[in-house]
Amino acid sequence: MGRGGARQGDRGSYRMVLLDKDLEWVLDAAWEEDIPKITGSALYAALNKARNTLYESKCAAKEVGIEQCRREHQASRNFMNALSEGKMDIIKRFLFNQNRGANINSGSSCTLLLMDATDSMSSLFSATKDTAGTMFEHTSVVLEEKGLSKDVFSMQFAVYRNYSSRDNKILEVSSWETKANNLRAFMNTISPERGHLNVAIEVGLWHAVKESELEDSISQVILIGNASANTQQEVLEKRAHFGEAYWKQTKSYYL
Repeated sequence: MGRGGARQGDRGSYRMVLLDKDLEWVLDAAWEEDIPKITGSALYAALNKARNTLYESKCAAKEVGIEQCRREHQASRNFMNALSEGKMDIIKRFLFNQNRGANINSGSSCTLLLMDATDSMSSLFSATKDTAGTMFEHTSVVLEEKGLSKDVFSMQFAVYRNYSSRDNKILEVSSWETKANNLRAFMNTISPERGHLNVAIEVGLWHAVKESELEDSISQVILIGNASANTQQEVLEKRAHFGEAYWKQTKSYYL
């Protein structure tokens, strides 16, 4: 099923569906409950409706990202004009804002955003990536109105998957960021991968606990997902996919 291909080198929207569980990306986490209801003549219409809803959601999120890119593009054009006209104040201000690093002091508000990065979260994952910049911009406005530095608010983005993913994919974590562009650059390297039923929320929370033990502890954790955490029994069963010999060589993930 699909809507045609993409330009050379890009991914299109075409998908080959061989198994029922391949429909998780469009039917969400409840795919096992939905499939028996849409068999026969109702199958295509139901899948087409679900797919249209999914892509409409993605398009709405993309509009937010496009508006952010438009502002950044205009700022870059203004910088180029300032270079050609020798307007040093504009040049210095632009370079300062672009190259300013994080200055995370004690008392800063550090927010950890944990997110499910399995296939059933595809549409919401895309929306989160495209709206991260908006959240930072709104936060910066509020901080400026209160006479506070933008550096008092920082965010780390972490995604978790399941034990069908290897050590480098079951948990992926950004650095702590105070600039939307840096966080967005990391998020653009992340894409959803197949999970199955309950997912490894426990791995994300394990990371949150480790961060909370640091001197500049996290202020809050935001968890975005649509499936429950694995039970202890499920953890043991799913870790068997690669085997305990493999997992014992990795970080001490939750058991």
